[in-house]
Amino acid sequence: DGWTFLAQICNLMIQLVIFKKLLLNPVKKVIAERKAKADSQIADAEKLRAEAEKEKMRGNLLRAVSHDIRTPLTSIVGGVSTLLDSGEQLSETTRTQLLENIRDESNWLVSVVENLLSVTRMTGEQTKLKKEMEAGEEVMSAAAMKIKKHYPDIDVSVRAPQELLMIPMDVILIEQVLINLMENAIQHGGTTTRVELQLRKEGNAARFEVADNGQGISREALPQLFKGYLPHDEAHTADGRRNMGIGLSVCMSIVQAHGGTMQAENRALGGALFSFTLPLEERSNENSGEDPGN
Repeated sequence: DGWTFLAQICNLMIQLVIFKKLLLNPVKKVIAERKAKADSQIADAEKLRAEAEKEKMRGNLLRAVSHDIRTPLTSIVGGVSTLLDSGEQLSETTRTQLLENIRDESNWLVSVVENLLSVTRMTGEQTKLKKEMEAGEEVMSAAAMKIKKHYPDIDVSVRAPQELLMIPMDVILIEQVLINLMENAIQHGGTTTRVELQLRKEGNAARFEVADNGQGISREALPQLFKGYLPHDEAHTADGRRNMGIGLSVCMSIVQAHGGTMQAENRALGGALFSFTLPLEERSNENSGEDPGN
């Protein structure tokens, strides 16, 4: 009788296991299907949001550069026409001023085109950031050399930690960010004679800083810096320099596409400080160019 009872218990346990599988398996399957559907819906929503952000960025940049492309082109054509039509009647000083203006306007156009190419590199169809592990100090030094070539009177310094910081980045784009920030400091700082680049490690990120000894950023301009445009009186300084918001908007978009952050502030001792962070490790779920705007 004891053995019979034990056999009945074993049989009951087997039946319970079978019943559990028959009952729970369909439930697990339904839960898994619902979870997969929810994840898919979330992914689709994120994709739509990212596409909307990219379209917004494109629109802002196109509106911002439309005037800044027409104006220098008009100035270049006017200067060249004056030299061709009346060059012999102009003084040497006037001719030199016209040629210098043509050069400056041409350099501005080159900068605008480079920024537009950077945006195209990020937001084109099927485009991914071409990230590789790069030494942060070498990227800063390369950008500093280009700035020194165009602005030989500006003192540019580079400071980096003794530890070699290898950072996953699209080196062309991050170099463009550093160049934009340095040009912004020189062109819009008013009295800028020195630009300082610094790199340091902060937790799991690398922080880049671009500081200058200029006049700093006005309180009115700070909230608009990274939006691709500035109010007219903030976008044009007394010497006629154009919208700094274009390059800064590109900088913000590039940094966010890398999963980083960007800030701007005034230094206590004078001048402006722009800084941005980049993750030191690649994020498995990071989509190039699809992070939300500020």
